[in-house]
Amino acid sequence: MSAHRKLAAILVADVVGYSRLAGADEDRTLARLRALRSDLIDPTIAVHNGRVVKSTGDGALVEFRSAVDAVRCAIEVQNAMLERNAGVPPDRRIEFRIGIHIGDVVEESDGDLMGDGVNIAARLEGVAAPGNICLSEDAYRQVRARLDLSVSDLGNTQLKNIAEPIRVYSVEVGVPAKSGTVAPQVARTQSAADGPIAPKELPDTPSIAVLPFTNLSSDPEQEYFSDGITEDIITDLSKIAGLMVVARNSSFAYKNRSSDIRVVGLELGVASVLEGSIRRAGNRVRITAQLIDAATGGHLWAERYDRDLADIFEFQDEVTLQIVEALKVKLRPTEKAILASSRTSNIEAHDCFLRGRELLLGVNKNREIFDRIVTILRRAIELDPDFAQPYAGLAMAHCLDFQNHWTESSDALDLAGHFANQAVDKGPTEPYAHYAAAVVETWKRNLVKAKSEAETALALNPNYALAYGTRGLIEVYLGHPLAAIPFIERAIRLDPVFTQQYTHFLGSAYLGADQYDAAAAAFRERIRLVPRTDLSRALLASALGHLGEIDEARRVWRELMEINPRYTLAGHLGRLPFQNQADLEKIREGLAKAELPD
Repeated sequence: MSAHRKLAAILVADVVGYSRLAGADEDRTLARLRALRSDLIDPTIAVHNGRVVKSTGDGALVEFRSAVDAVRCAIEVQNAMLERNAGVPPDRRIEFRIGIHIGDVVEESDGDLMGDGVNIAARLEGVAAPGNICLSEDAYRQVRARLDLSVSDLGNTQLKNIAEPIRVYSVEVGVPAKSGTVAPQVARTQSAADGPIAPKELPDTPSIAVLPFTNLSSDPEQEYFSDGITEDIITDLSKIAGLMVVARNSSFAYKNRSSDIRVVGLELGVASVLEGSIRRAGNRVRITAQLIDAATGGHLWAERYDRDLADIFEFQDEVTLQIVEALKVKLRPTEKAILASSRTSNIEAHDCFLRGRELLLGVNKNREIFDRIVTILRRAIELDPDFAQPYAGLAMAHCLDFQNHWTESSDALDLAGHFANQAVDKGPTEPYAHYAAAVVETWKRNLVKAKSEAETALALNPNYALAYGTRGLIEVYLGHPLAAIPFIERAIRLDPVFTQQYTHFLGSAYLGADQYDAAAAAFRERIRLVPRTDLSRALLASALGHLGEIDEARRVWRELMEINPRYTLAGHLGRLPFQNQADLEKIREGLAKAELPD
């Protein structure tokens, strides 16, 4: 096939200061770029119908069908990089310059592109500020009426090796668009000390948060039932790859609160919100559900269901499919079968599992609560021995017993492994079973198996924030801290309110990667969110020791001793399943530099 001319939107991107970054640490820089490509750049290009024409160690040439697609892709990448670079020292940040032009190009027989269209895009990239995007006048003309942009007119600019000056527009990233619109007041969704949740960017895929259904039953004890049905709907929707679903923890932050749906949408970064109510009386259930456009507050779909309790699973399936239809999500052939594949048909067994799961997810757990969880979940198994989820719940309960010493049982972890194996055997397509197995195998130091189980959980549930967090932590324990960061960041995006656990994971990854400034920032944020944490303080003291901030490290350690006078890092680290002794020694070394005990 001979070369031919065509009109195309061309994006050229380059890493700012690549030679400096590679010179300081080439292996780490290349590893970070590979992770960015696989986790962020390539998927974002694909979503916006782009084609990577060529890529180099520090740049890429990408063709799009329209300037709108190209600019949307560029903005999404640059906004994501702002989040990823938060807390990273300036000299270690990976930042991109991007240039976009729409014009005439020559496509060679091998798919390569040449001509002025490519040359102008490349020169625009060269004049862009770090983290920004430069558009030619031709590209800007195509997008100005279609996209809400904050743009600076740089005027006619003489670009290198381009004969005539070209008018250039710089798109500012991470700032509100100059459209005159004002976002609604953002409400607090954590404790008063935590501050407001920053608005999140909407993903390009359909997105939803499912708020806790209100319990309208005369019996307040039925709260577990309305919460359980809500979580089942979240889980079902989460299995759909074409839909972004906010995690249960973040959705339940709005429980018992009167919230403006538009604010919820801004805080969680979703385009739609499902809310409703449940009234249970004997064997009858009345459920209302409404799907709301988070931008306008208008209803996309609403329905009321009066059903026998025995039909509760049919209701869940109907709601899931109605949402899929309303949001125009394409359901893959295998997804419909997976949605209900591991459910029980035994209503009483399901009811026991909901009760047990509610206790397991509760904030305050102790020996008494643990015993109740075990009793209830064992009853669910007696009622339906093939129901996978109660086995997974028992695995998690015994794993928590191992971590918290509720029973001082010497075989708690073995029991957790036993139930995790049974959960996977009973429910090979149940994400919760594989997640429980990943957690248990992590603590059993079987990290390769744990990684495999976490990956299976994510294949079955692409929105599983807990599994993303665990997958990232496994990489930290395996000695691959930079590979961990994209998984942990994805967990934070899916669960933007419940970030405290993932923030600690992120700090651990940065500490393992010798990025001590970023580690200290993450651990300080974790301490802000969980003021009485001991391990985050210990690791913060280690990071500060590496940074030479000796007085601050000692102050943090004094705080730790006030919170937990019996704390020893040796006792804590001895339980953490690091594969490489060198990773443990790095933590001890930071404390030793501050002359603190390990």
